[in-house]
Amino acid sequence: MDFKDYYKILGVEPTADDKQIKAAYRKLARKYHPDVSKEKDAEEKFKDASEAYEALKSADKRAEYDELRRYGQHGQPFQGPPGWQSRGGFGGGQDTGEFSDFFSSIFGSRGNGFGGAQGRSPGRRGQDVEMELPVFLEETLSTEPKAISFQVPQYNAAGQHVSNTTKSLNVKIPAGVADGERIRLKGQGAPGIGGGANGDLYLIIRFAPHPKFEVEGENLVITLPLAPWELALGAEVAVPTLTGKINLKVPAGSQNGQRMRAKGHGLLNKAGQRGYLFVQLKAVMPKSSDDEVKALWQELAQKANFDPRETWGR
Repeated sequence: MDFKDYYKILGVEPTADDKQIKAAYRKLARKYHPDVSKEKDAEEKFKDASEAYEALKSADKRAEYDELRRYGQHGQPFQGPPGWQSRGGFGGGQDTGEFSDFFSSIFGSRGNGFGGAQGRSPGRRGQDVEMELPVFLEETLSTEPKAISFQVPQYNAAGQHVSNTTKSLNVKIPAGVADGERIRLKGQGAPGIGGGANGDLYLIIRFAPHPKFEVEGENLVITLPLAPWELALGAEVAVPTLTGKINLKVPAGSQNGQRMRAKGHGLLNKAGQRGYLFVQLKAVMPKSSDDEVKALWQELAQKANFDPRETWGR
């Protein structure tokens, strides 16, 4: 089953409002309606546009689809987060008879809004579970799932809490995830009571402190220690990144505190592209100097004839 990017089908941005989505659908419906269109594959394109509009016109459905969208790319085989096919409505798999298997796998028997059975259980929905998930910066670039374990409350038929059980999952860290972002894994919370739906698991992403890098949005910052003469004369330095090292040329006459940037060595953003690595230059003085070295510094001070505070005035 291939993933469908409904925003791409309608030709709108994910930030589009209801009015823009409706206008885009109407434009495509007029263009591809099988009764009037002579376009190739008009019927298929009309169905795709109708399906996309059905998924995005409702705030609830749109929110549910947006949760999954981060895990798929248009036209590519789709594998959602853990538990996305675990219960009705979010992976119920009931064919609506109108739209694709992908649509049905998300919205199940809620179908296309033309009187389909609701399939709602009379039982009580399970409790949601929330946990903080520490993530290393290197893990945000990995495609490998991350193993997690968490406590899930268990209730008896009367709704009384009786125990906790440990549940384990393999979770894929979404591309472009941000520190503090809240991610929902539907159906992975506490089990429902009396046939009710499972609760959800909410993961709050917390970036683990890194010994070398600071995070600024999708960009990283590293401080590069340099000797005074490296700033003055220029140098080529191997600078660490999250995936190895790069050679950085520091120009002669660089200033302490100056920033240089390396494109494509930051964190991933929502579009799957990496931000910048900013390299902040820092002059570091030798811890000690002998008489000969001090004499060279004194000679430099005399020959350079440089006053760093001349702009202060006399």
